Amino acid sequence: MKIKKEYIILAVITAALLLYLSQRSTDRTLYQLPDVPEISNSDITKIEINKNSTSIAISKEGDRWTIGPKKYPADTLKVKNILDVMGKLTLTALVSESKSYNRYNLDDANKITVKAFEQDKLKLEFDIGKAASSFRHTFVKIAGDERVFHARGSFRGKFDKTVDDLRDKTVLAFKVSEIDDIYITSDNKEISFSRTKSPVEVKETKEADTSNPKSQQTGITWQNASGKKGDNSKINRLLTTLSDLSCEKYLSGQSKDELINPVFTLLLKGTKSYKLSIFAKPDKADKNYPAISSENSYPFILSDSQVKSIMEDPGELLESKDNK
Repeated sequence: MKIKKEYIILAVITAALLLYLSQRSTDRTLYQLPDVPEISNSDITKIEINKNSTSIAISKEGDRWTIGPKKYPADTLKVKNILDVMGKLTLTALVSESKSYNRYNLDDANKITVKAFEQDKLKLEFDIGKAASSFRHTFVKIAGDERVFHARGSFRGKFDKTVDDLRDKTVLAFKVSEIDDIYITSDNKEISFSRTKSPVEVKETKEADTSNPKSQQTGITWQNASGKKGDNSKINRLLTTLSDLSCEKYLSGQSKDELINPVFTLLLKGTKSYKLSIFAKPDKADKNYPAISSENSYPFILSDSQVKSIMEDPGELLESKDNK
């Protein structure tokens, strides 16, 4: 009877313990992740990125994004990457409540504070620290919460930018097919080429149209003012390079008007005109060239390799005897 009573007591204690354990959160679930506001890319009209004493404001004006009070055009892809992070910000775990922020690069000297606005309404604010050792998460701190969390993804690099990093570096953009005339001035040498269309005979094949055994197709050739043929492959390669030309960086503290006497000028005419002027290096040891473009309001820098692919001797663009 005594043993039976002990079994009953043991059973009651076990049941109570199981009930307690089932209702008690484990160490991992003693906390609740804060709610991160859901924001849509299309709703955001302003982004502020602050690091140390540096602040960058990116604002939406119509369909385009601009940077700072000077309204530099922003790189749309880089802005989209920033918006995507904010719109999909997902906290996955609590990391620390100790307020030892320096170990996560969330201290004042290293954190990046991001704010997203819809007009004048603050929609989201958070601090970005370093990436976790796995590079699958980033340490973050949500405004109003002193705790450190893991956020999904490694994204600090998308925000750790300067104004120049975020500027749109495109300095020329056009379709090669729209260009009809090319004018080149280099070291006092001038040459021009015009696009011409000439019939190209297509030899008859078994699959050819029997009603038109020697059909004609139109070929594109380039000729200079004297009627000499240009080297099509070189000219088309040059136009392809220019059709989507991005600079290395922008020149600070200078305006386009301050750059004079270019060493190389390209004028392209078609549905509209495009002009690129390249200037001598300020110092022979420099690896970059100052330049300006009709399609950009600011002077910029082209790398040595870019200039080499553009600044050919005009005579080299004529068709050689070997290529005839």
